[in-house]
Amino acid sequence: MVRPRKCRLVTTAPKVDYFKPRGVPLRELAEVRLSVEELEALRLVEIENLEHEKAAALMNISRQTFGRVLSAARQAVARAVVLGQALRIEGGDYALKQAPQWAPRAELAPDQPQVGLGPGGPAADSPQTEERKMAKIAVSSEGPTLDDLVDPRFGRAGGFVLVDTSTMESSYLDNGISQTRAQGAGIQAAEVVAGAGATVVLTGYVGPKAFQALRAAGIQVVQDLEGLTIRQAVEKFQSGRLKPAQGPNREGRRA
Repeated sequence: MVRPRKCRLVTTAPKVDYFKPRGVPLRELAEVRLSVEELEALRLVEIENLEHEKAAALMNISRQTFGRVLSAARQAVARAVVLGQALRIEGGDYALKQAPQWAPRAELAPDQPQVGLGPGGPAADSPQTEERKMAKIAVSSEGPTLDDLVDPRFGRAGGFVLVDTSTMESSYLDNGISQTRAQGAGIQAAEVVAGAGATVVLTGYVGPKAFQALRAAGIQVVQDLEGLTIRQAVEKFQSGRLKPAQGPNREGRRA
């Protein structure tokens, strides 16, 4: 009789679930799949620097099973990097120790309600209020501080001020790599903010390709914020006076 497979414990859901080589259309790429428990094994060993025995215990599996999971993870990542393939993180046989605090709205229909994902069921606050509490916001900025003005350009902004609304701590993301591109600046900027873990973008205008890239990454977009400081834009979003856009507000314009 085959013994049932033991469910692997994972600390949190992945923040990003897809990586691809820059400049190569998806239709031309082969994909490599990395399961969620394989990603967790990589995190525990390569990021947390845990011994295999300790990492296996945290995942509730044997040392031998952990070794196989880690080996499969390293092989998947190596294939993606060495062969230039896309890496998709999904699936597996796992259970989350901790439910994610923020679920992107991009995958929901416009009229579909969002519920809290904590262990107690629906959040006590309204869905939109809970989202605003947990958001990590990237604001296109003319400078590195909360008192600098919102840069009305998204793709060719000088940079982005990244604000964690749970603590109001901020950091600055330089966007120079996008500014130097003749084409695709908006898509490149979308990769910059997605890689930083942003779940909301506040900006002036966004072109169609950049908007599509942001939505594909699960990032809400709030537009038409010219003339505000970063602080004012974030405060307006948290107060509920700003609504996510359903489409780009600049067609065919460099954004």
